[in-house]
Amino acid sequence: MTHLTAIVLTHNESEQIADCIKTLRFADRVIVFDSYSNDDTVAIAQRSGADIFQHEFADYSEQRNAALDAADEMTDWVLFVDADERVTDALAEEIRNKIRLPDYAGWRIPRHNYIFGVLTKGAGWYPDYQTRLLRVGQAYYDTRRKVHEVVKLFGAEGTIRHPLVHYNYRDMAQFKTKQEHYARFDAQSLYSQGVRPKQRNFVLQPLRHFYWRYVTLAGYRDRWHGLRLSLLMAWYEYRKYQELAGLWQR
Repeated sequence: MTHLTAIVLTHNESEQIADCIKTLRFADRVIVFDSYSNDDTVAIAQRSGADIFQHEFADYSEQRNAALDAADEMTDWVLFVDADERVTDALAEEIRNKIRLPDYAGWRIPRHNYIFGVLTKGAGWYPDYQTRLLRVGQAYYDTRRKVHEVVKLFGAEGTIRHPLVHYNYRDMAQFKTKQEHYARFDAQSLYSQGVRPKQRNFVLQPLRHFYWRYVTLAGYRDRWHGLRLSLLMAWYEYRKYQELAGLWQR
């Protein structure tokens, strides 16, 4: 029988982790791979039946690779799920069917993203494919990508039909916190590649990003919600170059 392990990366996810684990009961094993939370995440996860591993966080790619290594000898497939994501019954059944197929190294899954409580289908948030179902030994994360990590597969990739449900931004405060975090990570990545910001980057890159989100990725379909998100993401493109300039100045 093909063995499936669901892995949830966590840091201070006490509000989300129990509900997430409930949707992973279809897996043969659930691992919570925690980066030393200082809230009740670990205790709640243990009560919910998950196995606990703890690993110091360096970056997202390294953390996922470490989690793959932790599950390596005990499973055939790994499903990565974030604490703010939920697996529906239809998706669970489809995953179970897909891992029986012999010719695939991984599967990408679309996501339904709920931002400020609104299902968002424009501005790049749908179908928002994520390669999360990985055959152990045939997948790893590119360590050059510290954030918005990318999977490398030694074999074919398939596409799953049913979406993963993602409650990714509850409110504006959480959105701002996460985007500032991503801006710093992206700036650090550019800095490590030797990229220096030019004056035009502070104007052209945000404008291009807004056009890409709102027009090319059809943010206009979500009306005011899509316009607001496209403007916000353009602002954080500007913040990325501000952070990059600060790194070079220091």
